Amino acid sequence: MTYQSLYRKFRPKSFDDLLGQEHVTTTLKNQLKSRNIAHAYLFTGIRGTGKTSAAKIFARAVNCLDNNDGNPCNDCEICKGILDESIMDVVEMDAASNNSVEDIRDLREKAKYHPSKSKYKVYIVDEVHMLSKGAFNALLKILEEPPSHVLFILATTEPQKLPNTVQSRCQRFDFKRISIKKIIENMKNICKKLNVEVEERGLYLIAQNADGAMRDALSILDQCISFTDEKITYENIISILGTVNTDVILNITQNIIDKDVNKSLEIINEIVQYGKDVNQFIKDLILHLRNLMIVKSASDVENIVEGSKEFIDNLAEQAENVSISDIIMYINILSEAENQSKWSSQPRIVLEICIIKLCSNTFNLSLEELSHRLERLEKSISSDNLDIKLSDLNESNYKVDNQKNDYKVNASKLNSKKNNDISDEKIIKGKNKVNNTISKDNVGKNDITIDTVQSRWTDILKHIKKDKISSHALLIEGKPIALENNTLIISYEDNFGFHKEAINKQQNKEYVQATVNKYLNTDISIRFIMNSEKATIKNEGNNHKDNELIKKVKSVFGEDLVEIE
Repeated sequence: MTYQSLYRKFRPKSFDDLLGQEHVTTTLKNQLKSRNIAHAYLFTGIRGTGKTSAAKIFARAVNCLDNNDGNPCNDCEICKGILDESIMDVVEMDAASNNSVEDIRDLREKAKYHPSKSKYKVYIVDEVHMLSKGAFNALLKILEEPPSHVLFILATTEPQKLPNTVQSRCQRFDFKRISIKKIIENMKNICKKLNVEVEERGLYLIAQNADGAMRDALSILDQCISFTDEKITYENIISILGTVNTDVILNITQNIIDKDVNKSLEIINEIVQYGKDVNQFIKDLILHLRNLMIVKSASDVENIVEGSKEFIDNLAEQAENVSISDIIMYINILSEAENQSKWSSQPRIVLEICIIKLCSNTFNLSLEELSHRLERLEKSISSDNLDIKLSDLNESNYKVDNQKNDYKVNASKLNSKKNNDISDEKIIKGKNKVNNTISKDNVGKNDITIDTVQSRWTDILKHIKKDKISSHALLIEGKPIALENNTLIISYEDNFGFHKEAINKQQNKEYVQATVNKYLNTDISIRFIMNSEKATIKNEGNNHKDNELIKKVKSVFGEDLVEIE
């Protein structure tokens, strides 16, 4: 007996067997039951989602002598004849190889004749977008004025290439990608019928690589069954697919986040040495980063990222160490590398260059990143303790520099003060006293600083995520930037206005404030702002700091010895 591939052997025989396309099958079944049948249909969607199978099922159902709730019976003379191709009233045509005007003219001539046994003569035209312009014009003629006994089913993966005049004369049905969960369930049923044992992790890997196409999944499974007579393991499937396991993807992603070029390149070397496909590895890495992006951005992760709880937990843990902007940048760079590696004679070098870029901060010269760098620089400057820089003692003034204001100690006034001879040594001691005083006082309200808040912010977010994930989803995009006048200021990027407004609602704000105070053992208020409001906050903070610094300088050197310019 001739061997049949799995996707042909287990091709759906009824609408109820068609996976993941209920929005299509329900409509078609209702049309069949009411006999409200159109003369032309257009089935669109990615490969392997059931377009051709649905067309064949519909061709039998519309001609079935014992139609059962819209499904073909597959037992009557007509159904059996169509299945074994002994009845020639259902014609399948591949437009990729029959795309000329002459081919369509020949179809039009044959369509004039009535079916031999069936009620309808059905033409299934696969990959219809491959027809030439002249062929489309010829097809349009018969679509405009079809014989009553003819029914057309056009199938395509690229509907945008069809003329609007053709599309407008068809009832269009868009076939969806099949979910990983449904692909796995179907493969489990098939493996049970075949008495084949496959590790569940392996089935998930097959479904993931099938990218929503059931046919692709069954082709991979078919190959795996041929690989071994024993239980098919996760490692077996990795070997067949030429991909790498999730641990490797997690490790190299963490190395990229940590900017560890050496470890990242070592992993690349191992991948290449084991004969893994470089282009497939880049695709896997892009998919992993996409999952990180979703975990970091969405609150209902389980319905968007498919995988085990352990897998999603690993993603969530890694997502805490990287920003959304960095993830998006990584995806953009890897996507460019994927396109280059397809056509390169040295895909390994393309990947290595890409990894070096990802581990370097120099690649990101976008305005957004430059803005972030400037903010980090300003933050570093503003967090420094006051430093009094003494110029040459022969100079008339001694300066204390702090951002925009200059605090000058006038030497002449020091010399003119009665009964006070301030030596260089005393001035230097005075400088140390100022620094020590300010350093102690910078601890701020509740004996806590913004540095302390920032260092413990990740732990605070983890606590909130466990307690109230909806608040965590809103708060995770905010960054604590300052602690001024007993108020913790949390800033949001300009494209996260919705998050800021939602977290700022009284109930959410009170919850976050109470949680932060409980965690840090403090009694501070919280203020949420947008990045564009930072300048206002900075000015308020600077004025406060300036006043405090002036008081400290005066307390050390004496009010009548300090001149503020």
